Amino acid sequence: MTDTWEPDAMLRAEYVTVDGADWLASASAFPRSVHALWAARPTAPSVLPCGTAFDVLNLPALFGRRVLDRLWAAGPGCGPVAVHRGRILVFAVPGTAERLPALLAWEEWGVPMPPLMCHGPGETVTVPPLVPACDGQHSASRSRWLVAPGARHPWLPGAPVLLWACLRAAHSGRDGR
Repeated sequence: MTDTWEPDAMLRAEYVTVDGADWLASASAFPRSVHALWAARPTAPSVLPCGTAFDVLNLPALFGRRVLDRLWAAGPGCGPVAVHRGRILVFAVPGTAERLPALLAWEEWGVPMPPLMCHGPGETVTVPPLVPACDGQHSASRSRWLVAPGARHPWLPGAPVLLWACLRAAHSGRDGR
């Protein structure tokens, strides 16, 4: 996520591929029902369970942007990323929601930590529509993909990678970088 992305590359990033839709639907106990819902309403957000295909790290927008900058500039990158109600949703390896909070609590921050939420087994998350609405509006409250799922098995960061990115983002915010 750098400022050098081309506008059409960002636009393409908002569209979920067929393989990406299959991966998202695999999170549900009823993937055919999810596909039927998307066929009827492709521009509507959906609610999917966490813990099987993915967990989700839910970050405040500014801190989330710093985390994504670290992942893309100095780290391995990341898989699907969405914005929902002004927060950044980073899709992660299942099990991350259980492991990351313990790692974050163990780490000595030295700076105030923004409110992070980890969604795992037994929780759901609102995912953006497969196809963005064509009304030309991009509000902070709109659900949209920053990096849409594009594969049946996307690479997802785990707890150690996200811990590293959160640490770098927290320290960069303190340093003003």
